[in-house]
Amino acid sequence: MANILTAHSGEPAAPLSEKKPATKSASAFRTISEVAEQLDVPQHVLRFWETKFSTVRPLKRGGGRRYYRPEDIDLIRQIRNLLYADGYTIKGVQRLMREGQLKTAASLASAKGVKASAPARPTRMAKNLDTGDMQTLIAELCELRDMLRGAAK
Repeated sequence: MANILTAHSGEPAAPLSEKKPATKSASAFRTISEVAEQLDVPQHVLRFWETKFSTVRPLKRGGGRRYYRPEDIDLIRQIRNLLYADGYTIKGVQRLMREGQLKTAASLASAKGVKASAPARPTRMAKNLDTGDMQTLIAELCELRDMLRGAAK
């Protein structure tokens, strides 16, 4: 195939495979495909781990799209290392979580300085949410607040 020339410089354009993707902020949410690639774990395994580890709870948007917070990714990285590198079974990792020997997404968030808000009085709609859903919602709202504060500057 002939070289494609750019309109401005006359230089050959870089092949599409060589173009670098845009980089995201360290605090940006990631899609399941980004997390799977970053951690070298297939997407179906990430979805399976959501059923086995209650603390792995990505945000879900319209159409069921999953968005992982940095704390979720750190937790999944811990799980992956325990399962693949250290030889733990799923039940073994679950036991570590129950015994508090594995940092959860919430404790990872607090270690990074994300302050946990005091839960508001439940509204009629919020009464149907469980604690994990409420924590996810609060974390998402805090992230949105911080993004808006940054945009206002």
